Amino acid sequence: MSKHDERAILRYCETHTTPVSEALAALDRETHLQTLSPQMLSGPLQGRLLQMLCEMIRPVQVLEIGTFTGYSAICLAQGMGDGGMLHTIEVNPELEHIITRYIALAGMQERIRLHIGDAYEILPTLPGPFDLVWIDAGKQDYNYYYDLVFDKVSPGGYILADNVLWSGKVVANDRDADTLALHRFNQKVQADPRVENILLPIRDGILIARKLPQP
Repeated sequence: MSKHDERAILRYCETHTTPVSEALAALDRETHLQTLSPQMLSGPLQGRLLQMLCEMIRPVQVLEIGTFTGYSAICLAQGMGDGGMLHTIEVNPELEHIITRYIALAGMQERIRLHIGDAYEILPTLPGPFDLVWIDAGKQDYNYYYDLVFDKVSPGGYILADNVLWSGKVVANDRDADTLALHRFNQKVQADPRVENILLPIRDGILIARKLPQP
């Protein structure tokens, strides 16, 4: 399939998906205008998927590692049930003003708690348990994040990880450090008897792992 065909299919999928809110559309525009890596934004198709997954699972406690400008956090929070709380961690303090402004614009300030700092330091302070965890931060740290959060995930809860196909480079013979780290992460989850998992070729790849209840 050519790049032109891929773009056309993506546009077709987005056209046949429920449109995003005005707040998310504005955040999308500002992210492209104000940040150096706007491609890190979840975007309308992936964002709608995250919201719908939350609407199906109905998590009470959600953890996000890697907020960026807050798009995915808002989508996840919009799908949570009443009384739900999402903890989201962002290492870059320069993004805080964008994140907090759009969380408020989306009316999600009662559902989202932003933590600015290093996830390695913040994660141990969050007690959980979490019904859903969304990992979308430094790719070479995925294995460590998985290990750090696993015991904080409720039995039957979900761990989701973004960018696990890394533009298809995970199947290439010549892998750079990020690609190799993601490949090892995918292998780690696949070999983990504590979960059942599926890797979806949506956008840049989303891995979904469900923590099996212990006998």
